[in-house]
Amino acid sequence: MKIVFATNNRNKLKEVQALVPSGIQLLSLADIGCKEDIPETSPTIEGNAKQKAEYVKKNYGYDCFADDTGLEVKALNGAPGVYSARYAGPQKDANANMDKLLNELDGKENRETQFKTVIALVIKDTLKTFTGICEGIITEEKKGEGGFGYDPIFLPNGYSETFAELPLSEKNKISHRGKAVQQLIEFLNH
Repeated sequence: MKIVFATNNRNKLKEVQALVPSGIQLLSLADIGCKEDIPETSPTIEGNAKQKAEYVKKNYGYDCFADDTGLEVKALNGAPGVYSARYAGPQKDANANMDKLLNELDGKENRETQFKTVIALVIKDTLKTFTGICEGIITEEKKGEGGFGYDPIFLPNGYSETFAELPLSEKNKISHRGKAVQQLIEFLNH
């Protein structure tokens, strides 16, 4: 089975490829010649995932799945949420995003948060979504060299290491994206 994962993010691609069984061939946007920036104009994480998957199916004809992820911080009423990638501006700079978040949480006791990933799958004429959530807290400083995005400041519940400190194999077992991808794979295998 060939399926497109609608992303240009090499880190996401690597994470998902590590989870997908060998019977499923994952194609990236580059593999299908999609060079344009696919619009993400929905006010929700679910809406953006659907928008990207439907765009690829409509314009390129491939069965496709897309994800969108947000970090939802309780003390900030769910922010940055759908704006996680652009939290500190349109340049999508992970360090600037983390610095802004750490500044906004400075002095706040409640550092509870959750990562939420929604995967939208368009296969044949069907649209299906899968949601993965990983709860944790925002640390007071960046720790670890691995991962990407907010990983150096996200400490999953029950762990003493941030996502950036965990090996990818361990992160994939507990992460929001890992959980959503597992649901996707179970659906594809039936």
